[in-house]
Amino acid sequence: MLLSTTGALEGFEITEYLGIVTGETIRGANIVRDLLASVTDVIGGRSNAYEEEIANARQNSLDELSDRARLLGADAIVGVSLDFETIGSRGAMLMVTAAGTAVKLRKI
Repeated sequence: MLLSTTGALEGFEITEYLGIVTGETIRGANIVRDLLASVTDVIGGRSNAYEEEIANARQNSLDELSDRARLLGADAIVGVSLDFETIGSRGAMLMVTAAGTAVKLRKI
């Protein structure tokens, strides 16, 4: 499945727009990661634990987006956007939403 943040794909013509597709992932941060991130915050540097969590959530959302487009018979998704939010009473959960337009293509 081709994914693009642009509205067109070079070398292809969009022959049909199949509609908007989305993929959502909500992940809770666990206590060990929170503890490690707190230590990193105190001593400085990057929080690899949270970076990994964000990367996994992003990939899960993109995979779900692709799966939903595939069910529509799409060849690609154009105009892909990603949104990251913290949710929950203490912001303890990460929500990643991917959205785009499923399309059918013809090679030029």
